[in-house]
Amino acid sequence: MGADVHNTGTGDTAADGEPTGVDHVFLALERELAVFLRRARASSGELAREVHPDLEPSAYGLLLRLADAGAQRATELAGFFGVGKATMSRQLHALEKLGLVAREPDPADGRAVLVRITDEGRARFTRVRNGRRAQYARRLASWDRGEVSELARLLHRLNAEQEGEEG
Repeated sequence: MGADVHNTGTGDTAADGEPTGVDHVFLALERELAVFLRRARASSGELAREVHPDLEPSAYGLLLRLADAGAQRATELAGFFGVGKATMSRQLHALEKLGLVAREPDPADGRAVLVRITDEGRARFTRVRNGRRAQYARRLASWDRGEVSELARLLHRLNAEQEGEEG
């Protein structure tokens, strides 16, 4: 792979329709991320429906966060996901209506409220999450475990750098 992948043309269009001067490494990254994100969005919808038929796809991520991080204030969740308080309030209300989350007083500050995943929510979420992990294992069965570990490491690095830019 030692070839120079940086096309530094004059701004003309190449035979493949891409403008010259395009860094083909980043072009390939853009294409693969677009496919990955499209599939992830579709998968989130499927996973959400498996947790509960009326669960919105975006709410699956909320359950994931609450399952992993524990009870949190709605403002903390809104900040984590980069959404407004009204959007978070609407999503939490929908989850609460489905019996997947509950609100409780914050023991550290009686004026504040924490949102936690309910036992029912945790059971449903865990069942779906375990199924998803098994699916990853099947799909990546031909990969060396070191490759899977490296992919996880690189995605973590990408996510951490994204969070640094947004914060």
